[in-house]
This record gives sequence, C-alpha cells and structure tokens, in this order.
Amino acid sequence: MNDRAVVELDGLTVRYGRLTAVDNVSLAVPKGSVYALLGRNGSGKSSTVRCLLGQRRASGGGVRIFGLDAWRDRRRAMVRIGVVPENPDVPPTTTAERVERFMAWVTPRWRREEFFSRLQGFGVPRRQRFDRLSKGQQRQFAVALALSSSPELLVLDDPTLGLDAVARRDLYEELIGDLADHGTTVFLTTHDLAGVEGIADRVGVLEDGSLLVDEPLETLKARVCRLIWTETSDVSSKRIEAGLQHLDVISSGGAGGATGAVVGGFSEIGFGRFRQETPVEVTRVEPLSLEEIFIALCGEERGGRS
Repeated sequence: MNDRAVVELDGLTVRYGRLTAVDNVSLAVPKGSVYALLGRNGSGKSSTVRCLLGQRRASGGGVRIFGLDAWRDRRRAMVRIGVVPENPDVPPTTTAERVERFMAWVTPRWRREEFFSRLQGFGVPRRQRFDRLSKGQQRQFAVALALSSSPELLVLDDPTLGLDAVARRDLYEELIGDLADHGTTVFLTTHDLAGVEGIADRVGVLEDGSLLVDEPLETLKARVCRLIWTETSDVSSKRIEAGLQHLDVISSGGAGGATGAVVGGFSEIGFGRFRQETPVEVTRVEPLSLEEIFIALCGEERGGRS
C-alpha cells in the first residue's frame, strides 16, 4: 500500500458469470488529488465504483481506502467518504431541512451552514420535497450533501449528468473551492471531459474493462498530439509510416495534399527522427483537448458492459 494513496486498486477484477467487466486494474489516487476515471458506456466504470464503495465484492484483486479493505472494512471507511451516486438516493418525500437534521445527528463533522449555503448558491429550495425538484436540482442537492459532510474522500459518479452549462460550472466551482479549503481527495467518473479537464490532476481511461491510460493529465496531453504536414510526390506512404513509428501513431489520414496523424508518444527526440527519416514539411504540431484525446484512444460512444 502506497502510504500517500487514499485509494488503491490492486489487480481489481469483476466478473458477472462468464463476462469480465473489469480486468486486472491497478491504480492509486494520491491524497489531495483529483482522479478522473473515463470510459465509454460499458467500459467498467460503474463496476469499479461499486467495488470502491464496498457495494460489491471483487472477483479478484481488491480495493483499499485509507489502507482499509473496501469490502471487509466498509463501515469504517464509509464514515470518511462523501458520495454522489449516479442516481441520488435521497428519500423522495423529504426536504433539505429534514435531511440536515438527520445528518447533524449521524455525521460528527457535519457542516450545517455550508450545506444551506451550497443549496442557496445552487438555487435549490430547502423546504421543497426532493421528488418535486428537477433532476438537475436533485443532483445539486446530492453534491451539497456530500461536500458538507467533511469527507476526506469524495466519490462522484457522473456528477454533472442532467445539469445545464451554468449548473455544471457552478458545480465545478464548488469542487475547486472545497479542494482549496479542505484538501479533499476526489475520485470521479464523468462524460463531461471538457469540465473535468480544468480540475483533474490524473486520469485513467477504461476500455472493455482494461486500463488503457493511468497518468497525470499534463503528461497525457504532452505526449498525445496531432501532426499536420504536406506530402511531396517523392516521399512514399511506407516511408511516412516507418517514420511515424518513432511517435506511436494512433490514427492518420488526410486530403488535398495535407496529411495528419494523431500520435501517442510525442517527444522531441522521436519528432526529430521522424523529420530526419521522413522529409516532409511539417506545418503544425497541435495540442489536443482531453475530449479529443479520449476520442482518439477510444472512439465514439457505444453501449456495453457496466
């Protein structure tokens, strides 16, 4: 166990009968960091979160939180965790005021004023029944609830689902503020890649249950980029392909004489070798957004495993 890791997955494997949803995944989330786990629908994110929260026993390997086994020591671990589930599980007929009284009774580090302040900032009424709130307001309610319990670890399962652009911005501002004020560690899954790009320290990418990427966001963005060049008639496509091997090409293509490639292993040394061995006119080296990198690695959305 890494002493600085709040969450550690060690060879986590999840099976449903013959189907392997999560396949030997290992990663660590350092204290005070924001880890974003990304993947298309069916990539294994939900199964990973269930194991992390002790809701499902791993088929192989395991999860440790604060050095505790997430399955065997769930009760001890959960008192230190705030959770925003994909589907908020607040009783439908209750109100924020009733929930607040309950939380003050069961949560030693409950922050009453912060809870109501967050709800006010989100524009969520404190005396309205939960089932009469909009889906976006219900999710904001759940976020305020989780943040106000003084969690050492915050687990967010697609927290911006159902929120409009303004609400998504407000949510990320709340997260950033909480991180700055309390040093909370965050583990989240999300489809909002543009939003999470502004707060994530480290990202993991799941594809068909396997972990394709696990590294700091800035490192990922430095090595995955797009090259644009102009071909000449005396340079064969085979020669270009050979040169691209120095940069770990992910995809390539072009039209009208201009050609491009997304590479996954950009470095100055590899780029120098490509230009030396492939005499083409490189016109641009373009950085990519997290969303563009994700699409290059995983392609478009599809259904599948959970």
